[in-house]
Amino acid sequence: MAPRKALTARQRRLGTELRKIREHTGLSMTQAAEVLGTDRTTISNTESGRFGVSPERVRTWAGHYACPDAAYVDALAAMAAERITGWWEDYRGDLASGALDLAELEHHAVGVRCVQMLSMPGLLQNEDYVRAVLAEAVPPPSVTRQRRQLSHRLKRRDVLDRENPPEFTFLIHEAALRMTFGGSAVARGQLDYLLKESERENVTVRAIPFSAGGFVDTGGSTQYVFGPVPQLDTVQTDTTNGPAFLDAETHLVNYRAALDRTEERSLDPKRSRDFIRKIAQQV
Repeated sequence: MAPRKALTARQRRLGTELRKIREHTGLSMTQAAEVLGTDRTTISNTESGRFGVSPERVRTWAGHYACPDAAYVDALAAMAAERITGWWEDYRGDLASGALDLAELEHHAVGVRCVQMLSMPGLLQNEDYVRAVLAEAVPPPSVTRQRRQLSHRLKRRDVLDRENPPEFTFLIHEAALRMTFGGSAVARGQLDYLLKESERENVTVRAIPFSAGGFVDTGGSTQYVFGPVPQLDTVQTDTTNGPAFLDAETHLVNYRAALDRTEERSLDPKRSRDFIRKIAQQV
């Protein structure tokens, strides 16, 4: 089996989950190879995502590992069965792989909870605002690269429009609402766009006013992405080097708790819209 040329985060995740199942049953790679009738190299390459795996093999391995969670195994088999080439692959080679992995993650999401501290959520940014944010990059991107970044950012928004879209909850701090990327006119246009998008049935926007006081630090931008089963949830955070993806059980538990506490201190959707309108009149 030839190794894959470009690994996506989702492919690596499938391999990671197969490794977790093996480790939970207490088998080393060598022991697992004996049980499965294969070799250690095949297991290593599959668990790293370098080799693809069929749904049948996922079920066979999970059966030999005595995994008791049928829903979890079904979800992994469904991941293995995917043969689609997502729209984000059109940007491979032009944009960093993390940006493509983020689009893929959002595409497969069942639901998303997001907290934003200093800028608007990427999925709720209008074109002028995106241009203003991209213009702040250091070093400045070339005109061609900026055009590709803009196109990719706007294309990500299509996930909101698809049939049976994920449920999104956006927690946006007042600092982000008052940040005037591109100047006052752009900021007002973005706030108006945010209000319009907040009326979608699958979108909930909740503002966090300065008066809410301090709360647990979730970073500048954090998305908690729900998978088909809890074991396949993912936390995505922004870093100076691009998106980072976390899926260890401890990370998932802690970020869920952090988002719960943050949401408790946010305004309800109606009060949030009134709050955003007030800010739009002031910027």
